[in-house]
Amino acid sequence: MNPITQIEPVEDILAIAASWHAAGEKVALATVTETWGSSPRPAGSQMAITASGRMAGSVSGGCIEGAVAEAARETITSGVPRLLDFGVTHERAWEVGLACGGKVKVFVEALA
Repeated sequence: MNPITQIEPVEDILAIAASWHAAGEKVALATVTETWGSSPRPAGSQMAITASGRMAGSVSGGCIEGAVAEAARETITSGVPRLLDFGVTHERAWEVGLACGGKVKVFVEALA
C-alpha cells in the first residue's frame, strides 16, 4: 500500500491574485525568474501582494521576501515593472535568507 494517502494542494497564486483583483484590490505579482547556487525557492515560484498588505505564495523567505513585498507596493503605485536582483556573499547569506551565497532574480509587475 502506498504510504501517501493525501497530497496537499499547491496554492494557485494566479487564481488568488485574480480573485483579489476582481474584488477591487490593487495587486502585484512577483515571480522568481532565475536562481544561482543555493536558493530556497526555484524559478517560477510566485507571490501575490496587495497594496493593503495581503500576501500569498513565496519567492524566497527571510528579508528578501520583505524587500520584494515593498518593491511590489511601489510597483502597484507607479505601474512600472521591476527586475530585482538579490545576491550576497557567503558570510551574509543566512542573514538575508539565501543559504550558501545563492542569487535570485525576481520580476515584479502590477496587475492591470
